[in-house]
Amino acid sequence: MILKNYYFYYINAIPKSLCNDIIKEGKLHQPQPGLIGGVTGKDGKQIQNTQEKLEAKRKSNVSFFSFEWIYKELHPFVKLANENAGWNFQWDYSESVQYTEYGPGQHYDWHADSWHQPYKPEHRNPDYRGKIRKLSMTLSLTEPEEYEGGNLEFDLRNDKDYDFEKGSSKVLCTEIRPKGSIVIFPSFIWHRVTPVTKGMRQSLVMWTLGYPFK
Repeated sequence: MILKNYYFYYINAIPKSLCNDIIKEGKLHQPQPGLIGGVTGKDGKQIQNTQEKLEAKRKSNVSFFSFEWIYKELHPFVKLANENAGWNFQWDYSESVQYTEYGPGQHYDWHADSWHQPYKPEHRNPDYRGKIRKLSMTLSLTEPEEYEGGNLEFDLRNDKDYDFEKGSSKVLCTEIRPKGSIVIFPSFIWHRVTPVTKGMRQSLVMWTLGYPFK
C-alpha cells in the first residue's frame, strides 16, 4: 500500500506533568518483561518462544491499564492525524494502553503491530472481536537528555520514492524525542526501537481497533 504519509506527529503535545502522572500509573501496575504475540507457524499454531529467542527480538518491561482520562487525552490526536495524514481508517475502539520501559541493552527489533488475522470471535472482550489494529500511537514520556539510543525507526520500503539501488529504507523518527511528543502510524508499518545505551526510555503505546479493510 502506497501512502501519502507513513507517520504523523505532534511535538510537545502532552504536558510534562501529565507524562509524569502516566509514568507513576505505569509503575503502579508493576511492569513485567514484554512478550511477543500473534506469531504462528505454517500449521497455524502459536510459536513458543524460548527466553533467548524472545530477548533477541524484544527486551523491555511493560504494564497495561485502561482509564477513560487517558483515552480522552489521546483520542483527539489520533482522530486528527487519521484525517490530516489522509488515511481515513475506520476505527471505533482502543486497546488497553501499554506503558513501556527500555533500560540499557533493551530494545524491540523490527516488527509490525498488526497481526495476520483479526481477534477471534470468542475474545473475552466483545469490543475486540473480529477487529484488527488500524493505527498505532507512541507517546514519549522521557526527556531526550535522560537516555541515549532507543531510537524509533520506520521501514518505508513501500514508499514510492524508495531508492532500491541505495538499498536503505530506514527512517529515523526524531520527532518523537521531546517529552510529551506523539507519533501515530498505520499498524502495518514495520518499525523498531534500537537498543538503549544509557539511561531509560519510557513511553506509552496505544492501538486503535476496527474491522478489517475492505
